[in-house]
Parts: sequence; structure tokens; C-alpha cells
Amino acid sequence: MPIQQRWPGALVLEDGRIFPGIPFGAHSDAEGEAVFTTVMTGYQEVATDPSFFGQIVCMTYPLIGNYGVAPEHDQSRRPWIAGMVVREYCSEPSHWQSVETFGEYLKRYGIPALYGVDTRALTRHLRTRGVMRAVLVSDRRGRSDDELVALARRAWTPDREDVVPSVTGGVRRYGPADGPRVVLVDCGVKQYIITSLVMRGMQVFVVPYGTSAEDILSLDPDGVVVSPGPGDPARAAAALRSVHDLALSGTPFLGICLGHQLLARAFGGRTTKLKFGHRGGNHPVKDLVTGKVRITSQNHGYCVEPTPTLTEGGWEIWMVNVNDGTVEGLRHRSLPVWSIQFHPEGSPGPQDSQDLFDAFVAQVRERAQSRQPVTLVQTSSEV
Repeated sequence: MPIQQRWPGALVLEDGRIFPGIPFGAHSDAEGEAVFTTVMTGYQEVATDPSFFGQIVCMTYPLIGNYGVAPEHDQSRRPWIAGMVVREYCSEPSHWQSVETFGEYLKRYGIPALYGVDTRALTRHLRTRGVMRAVLVSDRRGRSDDELVALARRAWTPDREDVVPSVTGGVRRYGPADGPRVVLVDCGVKQYIITSLVMRGMQVFVVPYGTSAEDILSLDPDGVVVSPGPGDPARAAAALRSVHDLALSGTPFLGICLGHQLLARAFGGRTTKLKFGHRGGNHPVKDLVTGKVRITSQNHGYCVEPTPTLTEGGWEIWMVNVNDGTVEGLRHRSLPVWSIQFHPEGSPGPQDSQDLFDAFVAQVRERAQSRQPVTLVQTSSEV
């Protein structure tokens, strides 16, 4: 039997490499950037992480789908991946919370996937060549390899434009009405970031990407968080002025992932694209002050360059990646402003960095206790 009949689907890379597979999920084609993640669990959290917008994700852990899908594991309102590639797919999950298979879940949102793929070979290829344009085809029969490679070379990728507006949501409020107020700028926020703040007693106002510093400060916040999000930070110019002004306002400020990159760029720093990114739940990060190393969850394709600007004007680099030395944390010496490149909430990944939420909340509470109470009009919630 010809390989196209035994393995009708394929992931086709722009450099001409073709990885055959068997389709599941939606029976359609997808284009995007081929990347890999090293998390061992959390395929649903990966799919619903907005930072994966426009990407075809290779799961390096070999068995995917074995515990099905449960609504409480969603990290946002829908999955954002362009497609997914796995080694072995389990179509008969076993978990008491499961309500459907992973394939049914992807099909419901029109997202194609492949199983039976040599994900080890694919991961090694992307590590050597770097992430690249790709197409995932559920049925390549009737199309030549040359035609498919040509499609891959023209594939749209999320670094071509500012894609943050595609994933940001509307205004909504979470947490106790009498808690200290944290305004969270939604560049593609994961639900567990919000949960990590609410479980510490914070009242969280989520506002869309592009909201001005003036509008944010009019909410009289005790703290500000700028969330993770997808794409090239150099294209996310709509947030730079706001981030700059918020950081200088005296309000406790925390930038996470894209928020970290935007903080660096707002004060003259530069960002560059990594060869194959940091995506997984096992990335070691060293605190340059204490010398301690923490294992972190990460999902980003760009990094902040350690330029002289980052050690001028009161700024300092306080965390670095142990593997490649890239900047993982910035902070100001006199202002309550700091940022981290990794995801302290995990989901998926370790919870080792939840202490950073504790540190931020302590700053927020100190700020709240020194201020007069302000009455705000409660905003409506968005599902």
C-alpha cells in the first residue's frame, strides 16, 4: 500500500522535510509556525494558551489524550493552536473529569492534528534548523510533495503582524469586591494567572491590550500586571507607551513573558528571536542575587537581549536562563517594578514559582494599606 494511503496526513516544513502521520481532530489543513514543547502533561493547557496562537505544536511526550478533556483545564475561552502533532494518540481516555476526547475537542474548534508522527525526529530537526513555516495537511493524496512544500514556504506565521488583538478579551472582573485592586492587561492571559491572584485575595480587573495608561490608572489600581501573549514583541507597539507610563507611575508592576519583553522595549531594550524558543515545563532559571535556581514553565520564541540599557537608569538583570544565559528577569532598584520571562502560574508545568505572586501581592497590599478607599462601578463579567 502506498505511504500516502497508509499515512494520508503530513506535516510539511518549508525546508522540504515531510513528516507523515494519521489525522485526528478536524479533517482540514492548517498553516503556521512549527514549534515543539517539552511538557509531559497538559496538552489541553497547551492548546488553550494564547501564546501558541498560529503555531503547529509538536508534543515531545509520546502519549497524548489518555486523560481526555475537562472544561476546568482550559486556560482561555478556546484553543489557539493552529494544529498539533503527536506520536501516539489515545482515543479512549480514562479520567473521572473527562467529558470528551482530545480529538473531539480539537474537531469542535476546527483544529487539525496528526498522530503516528516521528516526533523525536521532528524535534531534533527543529532544534538543528530552527522553528519554521509549515503546513499540516489531513489528506495529501492528489497533491505532490513539491506542491505541499510550496504551500509551506508561503505559510502565514504569527511574526508577520501584531497578533495580540486576535487573542485579547473584553473588560471583566474577578475576585472579592473588597480586595486590593489589580488591573491586568490582557495580551493573551492564561486563566491560572488570574486564579493565582484571586486565591490571594486580589480583586482583578482585566482590560484589553491597547488600553491606555490613563484609563488603567483611572481605575485606581493597587497593582498592575501585563500578561503573556503571542507573536513578536517588536510588533506589539500598541502597548509600549502604556507599559512605560505604568512602570513610572509608582504602582506595583509585574510583567510576565510578553509583559517582560514589552517592559524591556519600553525602556530602550531590544528583543530577538530564539532559534527554537523556550517551550516546556523544565527550564532552569538562576536568581543572580540569591544564586538559587528554580525550574520554570516557559512558552516564548523571543528573548530580551542583555544590552547596557538594561543596567542603566536604575534597572538591573536579576534572573538568567541557566541553559543559554538569556534574560529571565528585570527589576528596578527604586520603583516597585519587575518582570519575569517565565510563567509563574505553571499550568502546564511546575508550581515552584508561585512565591513570586506572593511577593507581588505583598507589594500590592502595602500600596493598598497606604491609600484611601475608592469606590468603583463594578464591570460586567465575560465568559
